[in-house]
Amino acid sequence: MTAPRTAAPRRAGRWALLAALALLTNNACDGDGAADAGATPDAGPPPDAGPAVIVLPDDREACARQNPLRDPYFGDLHVHTSISFDANAYGTRTRPDDAYRFARGEAIDLPPYDASGRATRTLQLGRPLDFAAVTDHAEFFGEIAICTDPSSPGYDSSTCRSYREGDSAMPDYGELTNLLFMPGSPKARVCRGLPGLCEGKASEIWREIQDAAEASQDRSAACAFTTFVGYEWTGSAGGTNLHRNVIFRGRSVSAVPTSYLDAPSAEALWDRLEATCLDTDTPCDLIAIPHNGNLGGGQMFVPAAEDGAPYDAAQARRRAALEPLVEIYQHKGSSECLPPGIADPLVSEDERCGFEMFHPRLCEGRPDDPPDCVDACGGGGIGFLGDCVGPGDFLRGTLRRGLLEQARIGANPFQLGVIASTDTHVSTPGAVREEGWPGHAGENEDDPPEQLQVPTGALVRGRTASPGGLAVIWAEENSREALFDAMRRRETYATSGPRIVVRFFGGRGYPADLCAQMDQVAIADAGGVPMGGALPAGAGAPTFFVSALRDPMGAPLAHVQIVKAWVEGGETRERVYEVAGDPDGGAGVDEATCAPTGPSGADGLCETWTDPDFDPGVPALYYARVLEDPTCRWSRYACNALAVDCGATSPGDPLYACCDPAISHVIQERAWTSPIWYVP
Repeated sequence: MTAPRTAAPRRAGRWALLAALALLTNNACDGDGAADAGATPDAGPPPDAGPAVIVLPDDREACARQNPLRDPYFGDLHVHTSISFDANAYGTRTRPDDAYRFARGEAIDLPPYDASGRATRTLQLGRPLDFAAVTDHAEFFGEIAICTDPSSPGYDSSTCRSYREGDSAMPDYGELTNLLFMPGSPKARVCRGLPGLCEGKASEIWREIQDAAEASQDRSAACAFTTFVGYEWTGSAGGTNLHRNVIFRGRSVSAVPTSYLDAPSAEALWDRLEATCLDTDTPCDLIAIPHNGNLGGGQMFVPAAEDGAPYDAAQARRRAALEPLVEIYQHKGSSECLPPGIADPLVSEDERCGFEMFHPRLCEGRPDDPPDCVDACGGGGIGFLGDCVGPGDFLRGTLRRGLLEQARIGANPFQLGVIASTDTHVSTPGAVREEGWPGHAGENEDDPPEQLQVPTGALVRGRTASPGGLAVIWAEENSREALFDAMRRRETYATSGPRIVVRFFGGRGYPADLCAQMDQVAIADAGGVPMGGALPAGAGAPTFFVSALRDPMGAPLAHVQIVKAWVEGGETRERVYEVAGDPDGGAGVDEATCAPTGPSGADGLCETWTDPDFDPGVPALYYARVLEDPTCRWSRYACNALAVDCGATSPGDPLYACCDPAISHVIQERAWTSPIWYVP
């Protein structure tokens, strides 16, 4: 039996890691590189006072394909290239234009590279995407360009030496680690020592990102591929992941992307987004999409201002307008809901919440809790370093908090639609195939044995990571305007990778035989609201229409569920209803061969469902979840290829992940729709 343990020693260890890195990087800053000569402790000159927005025309031919009832478009809105400080440290050399070409179906090089500079691996999508956005970390655009260019005058600075000598698996990016995890620090020494160099390089990189998006944007009537200009704001106070991806509607964008170093809180980010885009009386428009919340340390979705005061209605509406979507799934796992195990009112009893958990073991406060279990966050923690998990950082807990806020102040700050993406750090948008997945962290996981380990330091990769998922948008055409407008109205859904097609409408008076009607979508659309919408108050319980079609290259569909959350007695409740298919249909998979076993599910499932527990005076929300038949996870394919003998492995063995009972090697891929809300 494992000895009793508490969270405090583990947290101290994580903080000790941060402190050690900070000490190392501070010491590294004291080098004698010529570029650091004359560096001063101030934070440098104020931001450029020039125009806040780059205004550019965004004209195009009308799309030949127009559908007023909307089509599903599949894409990836979270993509990193060698511009990002972490991806570059992983050995990634590809750029934004390479990422867009990959999304359109071309092959791409993957690290590591051999002594002659040739890539040792390549990858190509079997099916191109419809849209993508490169979202490199806005922090250190200039520094990384300088530190990786031997001809740069700052290349031999202590800043750059410490970056190149760091161990990205920890993660240690030299001096930059301290700047990222400890907000309020001065600029990197190379930037202070050579005034204007970092700003100039950062401006060049921002232009490269825009130019790459423009070069791949299909402006012909074919509308075959759409790009969005974007970046990631890397909120990381104390190692907690509070990141946001900022997506612009068109070519008119902020002249300077807002980094975490410039805006060290979500409120500060929103202020900058308004000042440099939304309130400039220009065509500039944008949304911010919170990162998959499972590493948020209990701080991602708190209904309070930066000073701790609860939101008022205006603040809640502001947040909802700026952040209409959230990432529910990506490389770092699922953030739908937290399964039983942690004592918290927002933990779910839903057994399906355990899908692709980045932290597979949750502490239950028992003497025999495993030593690597993870506690609930009690008022904050180092989520990025695996210190704790916050149920309120997960989608369902956040949606439930939003209902309470709606009841309290008449506005919902968390009226969130959903997407998924990859968060690839090797420039491979849409690389979600389980079999043969090459990893998303470059040299840190370039072969299966490395992928199956969990490194020391930050848990940013390893056996509990996944290929990630796809964002799906229902839009009239594949254009920036149509896709962006659909994101703003939350007519989106997420998949864990397969291209499942899901429609979800809520209304009243839908006929019982709607699924049998040829014009079912037109009827559902005319008589209700689509996913992401709000049902008006009315007589009688709402009826929901849900239809799902399998991915032709994926597994059959097992069943469809509708998840409901509501307010009752000043608290929130939730329930999962089975509405189509059979959760106990008997389909399975042979782990030795990954071949399906037993009776298979359906090619399509459709149902109209009326809430049997509806109370017209109670705020509620509903979303659909569609599950495939069981299939092999990427780790099972990897373990089979390695021919691991579980009888000869034990904890501590690098390949023990193949035999660890806490990690399921069989999964049910799925899709999640954006919710539909009911407000009395």
